[in-house]
Amino acid sequence: MSNQSTASNNKIDGKPHKISKKSLPHSGNGAERFNMISDAAYYRALGRGFDGGDSMEDWLMAESEIDGMSH
Repeated sequence: MSNQSTASNNKIDGKPHKISKKSLPHSGNGAERFNMISDAAYYRALGRGFDGGDSMEDWLMAESEIDGMSH
C-alpha cells in the first residue's frame, strides 16, 4: 500500500474531502496560503489514519497541490 495520497482521497468523518479551486482565495496572502497548506497536509495525514508517513512530505505535497491549483 502506498503512503502517497491526494486530498481527494482524504476523508473527514468518513466522507471524502477534496480541496477545490473554489476554496482558493482570489487574492490570497501568505497567511491564507499557509493555512490552506496546513489544512491540506493535515487531511493527508488524517486520510491514512495518522499511521506512518512523514509530516514534511505531507507538507511539501500539500504545498505543491495548493500552488498548482492557484495557476
